[in-house]
Amino acid sequence: MIICDTHALVFWALAPDRLTPVAAQTIEVGKANGTLGCADISLWEIAMLTEKGRIQLPIPTQAFLDDLVDALKLKVLPISPAVAALAQGGQFPHGDPADRLIGATAMTLDATLVSADSQLALVPGLRVTW
Repeated sequence: MIICDTHALVFWALAPDRLTPVAAQTIEVGKANGTLGCADISLWEIAMLTEKGRIQLPIPTQAFLDDLVDALKLKVLPISPAVAALAQGGQFPHGDPADRLIGATAMTLDATLVSADSQLALVPGLRVTW
């Protein structure tokens, strides 16, 4: 399984040149194999960033999110009890709850996380590629 961090999803859709070749290839492999997913909080983050004007979408937010999920064949993964507990564990240096949940989702599934987040890359047991 391959999990995409929020910024990886946004870059794929709106600024693919911001993905590294490794990140882009990892996403495409996950898409082709049907093993690509995201934490459900990533969809909320995109909506929130749009509302705050930090990203501009070419279409309404819900349509963008629906199209993104369909285009990448994303499995949207909920916050499970295991993810919630792990996200509050001491191994996450991140203060951002969304990043903690995204990292914990990947760890719980023993998945690779596509992320440029240098703090997540330091978490023991979390496989991060960029």
